[in-house]
Amino acid sequence: MDPIGASCFSLHIEENNRAIIEERKQDRKFSEIIVSCRSLSHYEGRTFKTLLPQILAAFIAAGYHIVVGISLAYSAILIPALDRNVTNGTDDGEITATKTECSWIASVLVIIIPLGALSGGVIMDQVGRLNTLKLAAIPSVLGWSLIAAATNVPMIIFGRLIVGFASAWGTSPAIVYITEIGRADMRGSLISSAPTFASLGMVICFLKGWFLHWRTVAWMSIAYCTIPLMLTFFIPESPAWLVSKGRIEEAAKSLRWIHKYQPQPENRNETMAELQLKFLQKEHQAKLEKQAKEGGSGGLAKMKQFMKPTGYKPLLILFGLFFFQQFSGIYITLFYSVTFFKEVGSTLNPYLASTFIAAVRMAMSCINSYMLRTFHRRPLVIVSGIGMAICMGFSGLFTYWIKQGTSDANWVPVMMILLYVVTSMVGLLPIPWTMTAELFPIEIRGIAHSIAYSIANLLMFAAVQSYWTLDYWFSGAAGIQWFFTVVSLMASFYAFIFLPETHGKKLSDITTYFVKNTIYLVAAKKAKLTANQQAQKKQTITRVGKKDIVKSQNGQKDKLMDNAVNS
Repeated sequence: MDPIGASCFSLHIEENNRAIIEERKQDRKFSEIIVSCRSLSHYEGRTFKTLLPQILAAFIAAGYHIVVGISLAYSAILIPALDRNVTNGTDDGEITATKTECSWIASVLVIIIPLGALSGGVIMDQVGRLNTLKLAAIPSVLGWSLIAAATNVPMIIFGRLIVGFASAWGTSPAIVYITEIGRADMRGSLISSAPTFASLGMVICFLKGWFLHWRTVAWMSIAYCTIPLMLTFFIPESPAWLVSKGRIEEAAKSLRWIHKYQPQPENRNETMAELQLKFLQKEHQAKLEKQAKEGGSGGLAKMKQFMKPTGYKPLLILFGLFFFQQFSGIYITLFYSVTFFKEVGSTLNPYLASTFIAAVRMAMSCINSYMLRTFHRRPLVIVSGIGMAICMGFSGLFTYWIKQGTSDANWVPVMMILLYVVTSMVGLLPIPWTMTAELFPIEIRGIAHSIAYSIANLLMFAAVQSYWTLDYWFSGAAGIQWFFTVVSLMASFYAFIFLPETHGKKLSDITTYFVKNTIYLVAAKKAKLTANQQAQKKQTITRVGKKDIVKSQNGQKDKLMDNAVNS
């Protein structure tokens, strides 16, 4: 450092020391809040009845994901119909589309989601989680109506664009809402209800697409937008959001609904709802003080939060995880499922095969609720990626043999892809989405979730849009399946190195992790080394203590001997 810089540094030493002391005071406040939150968990009942309001509210909030699932699968039943008109050369007044137009029909849904997610993040922080869900129904109805009444491809694309915008408004608030009302050990399972409903929507879409015209499916999808809208009027707003807006009475009412079946805590005069309200107020007050010290809570203050390790580290880790998720083929095989099954050489009806895939997704979503509650996140993602690689590798091998005419086992690719979907649902598909709400501090959780969600959908757009290009580069279905194999293995390797463990941890503990850690393996090594040092220190203290006792006893014996000799 140059002399002027050194002088300036010395002038700021005292000021920096004061800042460190103040920061430690803030940390102690947050530590007290964390301890009080943990003590609250001891009072919470764990029966199904006590958890029923949380489960019911989570299911209603996640219900909008049914129409999201329909919108994701819709391109799979629409594209073959439009492409079939081109192939057969029909001129019956129906719409036709080229491969380029088909790729836009498939991918345009997700290109608009980042804009919808960012605006949805701002709106949900201003008007509330549930009100944003209600607003999402308006563009959804408009988009599906436009698709159903379309007379050309641009109308379909524009309709899909609006539906994608509505999907962002409907999904981000639901995930954040569930995160804020759910108990820590139930949070993962409750959040996983969202992909379960999305999988149900896919099953509905493929089944209808098998028997019904694509226009009819679009008209019927409007009902799946309006029903969740009506149900949200029967559940309360997030108490954490209400407290953040100073609406304490409404927050108390919301908590009384959520904890209506909780028993009276032992040795306490307050109910569980009252205890939880005190905790939320204490947490909010501490954060207000911290925000005031750091320069307010507006847009600039939130931008500053992203400059901190607790803001940018989770974002970078999620970017890598979503990159591998998207290019491992999970969503490419969904958006082009009917076309994909034709390409791999299966003799099974592609609509039926796609329905099987969606049904497997839904079944695994239900099982995944248990797995997320029981098992750690990291092992699930790692095992998932390895399993996907094995299944897709064998599928690609048999697809190659079928194309070469050296095998007639047409059932193998279908079976392997089904197993591929099973293993993807174990970890690599659901866990990155649940982590978008888990990894960030509450000050920026709404906007951070939306940013992460936007990044994921931009990557999804790139992956879905690149399907025909990848198919050309890798010389067909076999090559592209081997590409998915390699990416799946890379996903497991990435998770092994970087992905932190969030299972069973308080959101505040997860936030604390990112203050000093980025690479999980390094953090785990540090933790192990610290634990060993503490254990050795404890053993040393124990040994020293024993020696002191022995010395004291020997000293007493020597004194007795001296007295005996002298006497």
